[in-house]
Amino acid sequence: MAFTLQIGDKAPAFTLPATDGKTYSLSDFKNKWLVIFFTCNHCPYVIGSDEVTRATANKYASHDVKFVAINSNSKNTYEEDSFPNMVKRMEEHKFPWVYLHDESQDIALAYGALRTPHFYVFNEKRELVYTGRGVDSPRDTSRMKENTLDIVLDALVNGKKPPFEATNPIGCNVKWDGKDAHWMPADACDLV
Repeated sequence: MAFTLQIGDKAPAFTLPATDGKTYSLSDFKNKWLVIFFTCNHCPYVIGSDEVTRATANKYASHDVKFVAINSNSKNTYEEDSFPNMVKRMEEHKFPWVYLHDESQDIALAYGALRTPHFYVFNEKRELVYTGRGVDSPRDTSRMKENTLDIVLDALVNGKKPPFEATNPIGCNVKWDGKDAHWMPADACDLV
């Protein structure tokens, strides 16, 4: 079995606390399209591309697309990724997504999150239709040649098949608790 969800797989259920003080489950999101992405507070690839992700989220909000961010990084690897720092980051940046904390890392494992950021796009039936990168140069978006996520969402909201189903996410690996900062599960591998 593949480490990362495959196209057509159902979104694994979750119930996680958010920076807004509420707890959210997968079933709380009723939108036609759901973008779940694994992210964190400290990663330069996340920080470098957050404003492009914000613009993409805002662009498609009126097309019934909801963005949900999940931080699964261990605070024991980077204290910046702790829940209080997640709250602080959302207060400072006011991103247009719900920011969830996966302290147990069970949800990162269920989805097969490889990097931060790593995007998953689900249809109304919560079947995976795209997984991978947001953009082709997340650390420095001034060098970006392609906003892959925008291309995928544009096709989907216009009733077309996206030109990509999977790309390799570009970023830092998920920081697994009790492991070296660069450790990845043995069965984790590139998507294409």
